[in-house]
Parts: sequence; C-alpha cells; structure tokens
Amino acid sequence: MSTSDDSLKHNPFGELKKIVGAKPHLEKSSRREVQREIEPAGDPETEEKVFLEAVQDVKPIKKEKWAVENIRTKPPEEIKEAEEAALIEQLENLVKHGEGFVVSATPEYIEGTGYDVHPEFAGRLHRGDFSIQAHVDLHGQSVNEAKRTVEEFLKGAVNSGKRAVLIIHGRGLSSPGEPVLKNNVHDWLTRGHWRKWVVAFSSAQSYDGGTGATYVLLRVRPVSGRAKKKRHR
Repeated sequence: MSTSDDSLKHNPFGELKKIVGAKPHLEKSSRREVQREIEPAGDPETEEKVFLEAVQDVKPIKKEKWAVENIRTKPPEEIKEAEEAALIEQLENLVKHGEGFVVSATPEYIEGTGYDVHPEFAGRLHRGDFSIQAHVDLHGQSVNEAKRTVEEFLKGAVNSGKRAVLIIHGRGLSSPGEPVLKNNVHDWLTRGHWRKWVVAFSSAQSYDGGTGATYVLLRVRPVSGRAKKKRHR
C-alpha cells in the first residue's frame, strides 16, 4: 500500500542542510571577547609613556665604572687556544734565543767566591755585570791536558790584566758518571794555587755555554798568606 504522507519519507540530510545554511550568531559580549583577543595587546604610544615614567629616575653609569671584558666569559675553547699559542711562543723563544731559561735555577748550576768576598759577586758575575775578556775551550782534552791548558790560560789572563774570563768544559753528558772536566775545573778554582787569585766563579749564561762553561773573575793581585790567616782567626 502506498501513501503520500511526506513525514514518512526518509531524508537524513535535510536537517544538516539547514544547519550549514544558517548564519552563525554570537552574543555581543562574546564578539567583544574574541575581538579583544585578536587586537594588539596595547597602544605603542601608551606603552612608551609607561616605560619613560618607569625609568625617569634612572641615572646612567659613569664610563669609568663600565664593566670591562672578563676573560672568564670567553668560551673554554678560546682560552685553551690562547694558552697553547702562548706556550708555543715561549718554546720558540727558548729554542731560538734562549729566552725564559734560567741557568741558575738548574741543578747543574755552580758558583763560588774566594777569600773574604761577598757571595753577591758570584751572582753579579753570572748576570753579566763583568765583561768577558778571554775564553778557552777544553773539549776533547784529557784531564791532564785540560789542567795544563787552564794553568796557561789563567796565567796569561793575569799577566795581561784580564779580570773576567770564560772556561768552556762541557756538561759532561757523555761521561758515564759525573762530569769529569767540569768537576776538575771547579776543584782547580777552589783549591791549590788558583784559589788565591779567584774573586768569584759561576756557571755561564745560556748564550755562553750555560752549565757547560764557567765564568771566572780574577784578582789583580793574589791573596797573601797573612790575609788568609786573619780570615781564620
């Protein structure tokens, strides 16, 4: 049986079509809230005015009180690179020019003074306060040969009026034990005949041979036996 009643017709999209076609309707208050959210936060002129009022009592810091750059604020990589560069420069100066090497701070350094001489003379001699006037090289000589060479050299220096001289003996690195020539030169200067002629002696600066050479400062006249006796009283 058929019927013409429209209410019996199945139309699932009818109501949906009405909803889509309808215009959205918002309350006035809701529209104002949405508009407030979309609009900018504030008026730039008003914000500037507020800012100027807030900082009107602030005084600028004097230039001499400005904070300077602190190396601690640099990244660790930059600090490490700077330290390595400074170390390389120090090594280059040491190798090329001997800068930064303190001979007197090494265990091989030697010094001494003669009768009634203040110890500071040895330091002055090492620092270069006395101009070196002659030198002799003992390399390749035996102990006996070196002793004769030193005797002749010092005798010639005294006779010619030379006061500051240099004896090159080497560091004795090739010796199986202690440096032979170096130790003997030390003995010849502190014992026996030449002791009374010595004002002071010290290891040389690096440019003159370092601990492989010895500066010697000689007297004009030797210390007399009477002066030595007074010293021991």
